[in-house]
Amino acid sequence: MAQPHMRTFVAISFLLLSNVASAENPRVHGYRFGDGLTVSREGRYRLNLSGYVQPSLEVQDYLGSGPEGLNPRFRLRRLRLRLVGDAPQQKLSFRLHVDLSGSSEVGDEASNFLLDAFVAFRPTRTLRIVFGQRTTYTDNRELFIRSHALQFVERSRVTSAFSAIREVGLFVDDRIRIGETSHYLRPYLVITNGDGPNTFSADHGGLKFGGRVDYLPFGLFYDRGQFREVDLVRELVPRLVVGVAYSYNFGVSSRRGRGSGEIIYLNDQGEESLPDFGKFGLDFMFKYRGFSILGEFNWTHARVPDDITQRVRNDGSIATTFTGGVDAFVRGRMMLGRGYNLQLGYIFDSDTSVDLRYTHLDADENSFLNNGTFYNRPNYYTLGLSQYFTNRYGFKVQASLTFVDTNPGTNDFFSQPTDGDELIGRFMSTLAF
Repeated sequence: MAQPHMRTFVAISFLLLSNVASAENPRVHGYRFGDGLTVSREGRYRLNLSGYVQPSLEVQDYLGSGPEGLNPRFRLRRLRLRLVGDAPQQKLSFRLHVDLSGSSEVGDEASNFLLDAFVAFRPTRTLRIVFGQRTTYTDNRELFIRSHALQFVERSRVTSAFSAIREVGLFVDDRIRIGETSHYLRPYLVITNGDGPNTFSADHGGLKFGGRVDYLPFGLFYDRGQFREVDLVRELVPRLVVGVAYSYNFGVSSRRGRGSGEIIYLNDQGEESLPDFGKFGLDFMFKYRGFSILGEFNWTHARVPDDITQRVRNDGSIATTFTGGVDAFVRGRMMLGRGYNLQLGYIFDSDTSVDLRYTHLDADENSFLNNGTFYNRPNYYTLGLSQYFTNRYGFKVQASLTFVDTNPGTNDFFSQPTDGDELIGRFMSTLAF
């Protein structure tokens, strides 16, 4: 499945790099392990080609009734290639980022190839205007971190429960220094279609509007440390960023705005009538001398139209039944509730990192977070251990052990009832090139 995509990406990358290499007085900066290959002409252009591969193993054990024995799962978690270009004189840049593993963080096999595809314009040194598809600024802070620079093997359940991850639209960000102090503000503005990534089908609902403001009271992080989870650079002075975000999606046709046309409701006239979806987030990150801590809180809410009388089944047929009533039924298919994630860690001089995480999900009375197979698990306790072999995320191995506290009515991955908690072990290696 990935081979045609692979050939297309390689052909585009080779063409761009060849054009740069054949230009007047190009300079090949060379290959830096973990940072990729860079070709440029000073002051005129810059191209960087990089990527990483992440083979992984996951083992799950049901501590109560459920499938007997361990349940191993081997897979290629990610195989990603990233091409970034910058033309300073024109104040333009672009990014093309693809995943060739066949896995997907958004759970949509039809849209797991293209991750980022956007063009950016910088009218000033700090202001940037982006148009295209990319990770969205209104998600929790963990989504600011690229997958090869995560503290644990996997992202937290707050991310999987509430995040849109990637969207198509307009993204604006800036960096503002407050007077002559070391204080900075980073404001972000987002206007998207609200239907997640790669929306090639018919558009449903209205637009999504959102924003974020980050405050950095102790100055900027060193070497993009604000966008890495582990303090590999060992900040010499305390660094802190605190952020608040909000978004409102006018008419969602999926559980949280990750997809288009997955869940459709109609009124008496057969016209689409979709619920709105709002999300509030508060988060922070602190780093100092190898110690790091990340905290996140998300709260989601919905507005259900009072004219819904019909729903579209998965097979395209129309139904007029709503178990529990229209409002409760519609909310029960959305990701509504609260969640918070707190993780901390310390990296030793040996480049070994020991990390702890606690994640809690609190579902509304009517919410898909109560689904027994995929959620209905309020607490996640994780111990992580990572060994870094370079200080640029070039190569690392990671392992984690997660204890999952389940609610009554939880099912195993075969959708069969289980009456105990769960234990999940994960192992993954990352090689960036």
